[in-house]
Amino acid sequence: MTKKASSAPDPLKQAGTQPPLPVHSGRENDFMVDGWRVFKIMAEFVSGFETMSDSGPAVTVFGSTRVLPGSGDYALAEKTGALLAREGFSVITGGGPGVMEAANKGAQEAGGVSIGFNIKLPNQQQPNRYIDNGRLVSFQYFFVRKVMFLKYSQAFIALPGGFGTLDEVSEAITLIQTGKSERFPVILIGKAFWEDFYKWVRVTMCEKHGYIDPSHLDFIYLEDDPARMISIIRAFYPEGYSLNF
Repeated sequence: MTKKASSAPDPLKQAGTQPPLPVHSGRENDFMVDGWRVFKIMAEFVSGFETMSDSGPAVTVFGSTRVLPGSGDYALAEKTGALLAREGFSVITGGGPGVMEAANKGAQEAGGVSIGFNIKLPNQQQPNRYIDNGRLVSFQYFFVRKVMFLKYSQAFIALPGGFGTLDEVSEAITLIQTGKSERFPVILIGKAFWEDFYKWVRVTMCEKHGYIDPSHLDFIYLEDDPARMISIIRAFYPEGYSLNF
């Protein structure tokens, strides 16, 4: 009896006859130029490294762009920047409005170093006017900007904010947890705003499900008084400050 040949299609033969996947009209060359894009990325790293080469120990302040002058959170950010500057820290922000502007203003008016890492966005975020001359770096790529925040910060200070603030906080926590960065304090200022988030992390993620260890929380602080951040940072570095990687 002759064995009947299989009628199943040969995927290898079929693969050569399939039409190419569609590419967005007008962007046909996107996949061909990525090799050259590395030079633009390299230039952003070099610009950031050169700007920060003489900045000394620094602290980054995050928070909402939507905070307005005259509000409580604006005043809190301004006080935070001033306290850090008087302690001798350079103050880094994302360079934009709101909390970032207030922290830069506080640092500059207190006689400290005020640095802005601006990001180029479709809505064209404008740098605030309280960044020191020669201390503004504008980035096209978020990931390069993140490296700069993480490499040079002795602490992250997070005031109330949105997805961007949460992104920076969680990025720092993840890199410290996985050992890709040296440990540094992540200080959440504003208990009324951050308490539910911190409780969810501690109770749901850690205690209930065991997805993180208690030791993954011992560098995260929840505070109301920005003056407390100074003592936290001092206690965290008994042997002096250094870069995180």
